[in-house]
Amino acid sequence: MREVLDVKAHVEDVRIWGDFRMPPSEDGRRDGCDGGSDRGERLPIPSARLGLWIFLGTVTMLFAGFTSAYLVRQAGSDWQPIPRPPILWVNTGVLLLSSFLLEIGRRRASPRRWGAGATFLGVLFLLGQLLVWRALRAQGVYLPTNPHSSFFYILTGVHGAHVVGGIIALLSGLVLAGRDVSEERLSHRLSLCATYWHFVGGVWLYLLCVLFLF
Repeated sequence: MREVLDVKAHVEDVRIWGDFRMPPSEDGRRDGCDGGSDRGERLPIPSARLGLWIFLGTVTMLFAGFTSAYLVRQAGSDWQPIPRPPILWVNTGVLLLSSFLLEIGRRRASPRRWGAGATFLGVLFLLGQLLVWRALRAQGVYLPTNPHSSFFYILTGVHGAHVVGGIIALLSGLVLAGRDVSEERLSHRLSLCATYWHFVGGVWLYLLCVLFLF
């Protein structure tokens, strides 16, 4: 009988200690009894946006690693700068213009027309990058020609892959715009696409500085 009473007393102590550790809910009840079922249901940042920022952080670390390797390799005696095809600057303007169009669509809540324009310019940017590579090959500059050319092809190729991902996201947003969906959902999708697309444009400007100004 004494052992049963000791167990009950121990359970009561644990319950009381738990009540002191848990803050009361709005209705005065302690979490863990009746008032804690709603905890964690709402995050301060939507899960989709949080996932996007985590992914962008990962991509940032990727290009930061490339930059470190680039700066170290640049000190080698076999480093030879490669020429800059003029179409490279045209491509830059095209990508920045596509980002501008997408931002207009996001602010005016009219994603179909502006989003289509941004998507078209994104595809045009990729085609322009192929022309840049073709122009370099015509001058005898290939991937293994020298370290600078190797980094140029690799960095622009990795960036181009992320542009492809952005175009796929934009196309999915355009498909969603053609369906009967809520304006809130469509606006949220466009906002995510715009954030990613602006990031891609910023990375491209950063790569130009690294490849031709440092």
